[in-house]
Amino acid sequence: MAAGATLNAASRKAILAAADSARVQRFVQTHGMRLGAARFVAGETMDDSIAALRRLNAQGLHANTTLLGEAVHDEATTQKVVAEYEEIIRRIDTEKLNANVALKLTHLGLDVSEDLAYANVSRLLELGSFIRIDMEQSAYVEATLRIYRRLREAGYDRIGTVLQAYLYRTPDDLDALLPLAPNLRLVKGAYLEPPDIAYPQKADVDAMYGRLMERMLSGGGYTAIATHDEALIDRAIAYTDAHGIGRDHFEFQMLYGVRTQLQLDLVRRGYKVLVATPYGPEWYPYLMRRLGERPANLLFFVRNALR
Repeated sequence: MAAGATLNAASRKAILAAADSARVQRFVQTHGMRLGAARFVAGETMDDSIAALRRLNAQGLHANTTLLGEAVHDEATTQKVVAEYEEIIRRIDTEKLNANVALKLTHLGLDVSEDLAYANVSRLLELGSFIRIDMEQSAYVEATLRIYRRLREAGYDRIGTVLQAYLYRTPDDLDALLPLAPNLRLVKGAYLEPPDIAYPQKADVDAMYGRLMERMLSGGGYTAIATHDEALIDRAIAYTDAHGIGRDHFEFQMLYGVRTQLQLDLVRRGYKVLVATPYGPEWYPYLMRRLGERPANLLFFVRNALR
């Protein structure tokens, strides 16, 4: 068991390191969709994304979509990103889809300035749709939470963000946010972080996830339980049943192409399930993080390469 956990951790570290390899990126960017990336990414265009959202809604699933990309370092590029998000929000509204958008602040200019990222998110919120601010590497947590608070203080209620269970700081962050009755997605964490700021062992992350999840569910806000871990899903269901927490106070979230049957089973049982459905030409870093979260997914990718 310990050997398996060590191998899994080593595989995850290698996969995430490959995310920064220009050579690997060139190969995967050229051949990845054919080799199996299309299982995890809706496509490269907005039309691809809208078609995927329609298919999910037809199965009773809700969805969000993300224009993949991050680490934009000039204001002009952020304006192009905002314009594409404005268009997809309008298309979601026009087609009456059960969907919203999630976005990364570094894609909207956080590396340029915090005020620029704040202004860009504010501009999108004026369209009236719910928006989820994704969480990125630990270096961005403080600024991300500041922007979330600023938006709430400015009167924007249709806004949520994300907390990562593997960071040691997250229980304190949650306690600070709960008075806002926040809309929070809880994830385990997909970035490669050092052991002085994040739990390195999966068992510790899982245990923290369970504690944070229950604290969120009882905290008075709205909780998006983002996991494919059936033990944690069962724990959430048991906890909400035992404490009389209505199903309108939480939802389950899963990734496009992962545990599809489990998603549909939960819908049949009367639970809201939202599927994260990203698109865009800059899908390589996203794919590598998905493979890193569950190295077994790499076998799927390799099998397709050998066909």
